[in-house]
Amino acid sequence: MASRRRPATLTHLDAASRPVMVDVGDKAVTHREAVAEARIKLPPSVARALEATGHRTKKGPVFDTAVIAGVQAVKRTHELIPFCHPLHIDHCAIDIDSRRSGLVVIRCTVSVHHRTGVEMEALTGATAAALTVYDMCKALSHDIVIQEIRLLEKRGGKRDFSRRRATPRPRGKTAPRAR
Repeated sequence: MASRRRPATLTHLDAASRPVMVDVGDKAVTHREAVAEARIKLPPSVARALEATGHRTKKGPVFDTAVIAGVQAVKRTHELIPFCHPLHIDHCAIDIDSRRSGLVVIRCTVSVHHRTGVEMEALTGATAAALTVYDMCKALSHDIVIQEIRLLEKRGGKRDFSRRRATPRPRGKTAPRAR
């Protein structure tokens, strides 16, 4: 016999369909982790210019600055997304892989021991890091494209989620991990 799944419901609406922050008070505190990814496509001229300068611009080290921006964004997600709970983040790592094709892959991993997950924190960190790369390189070209931002996986809470990775974890020139 096939099991019946309940239809998904929006958790941020009350019985009268008004927006509300989810009450997590009765949930168990567990270890939760999320990994999000942002992909940036650099025009060939920008990729070459960055490679030639060791990924530095007049504004400073591009990837190091993006790591700092991503970590700051993770810690302030609740200030940006209205119904996110403020969290004391246990761990945040931003990995940046610059490929010869001009593709920059940013992965943000966030973990916490809490009653709620950190998907939004990971997505926000990856997004802020990608926007920082754009900001630091826009003097070279406005044809830089942030192609996609997506959740790759989450663990802890009601259910785990994992998306098949189209590419392996970063192996190329990688920025230092934020701790």
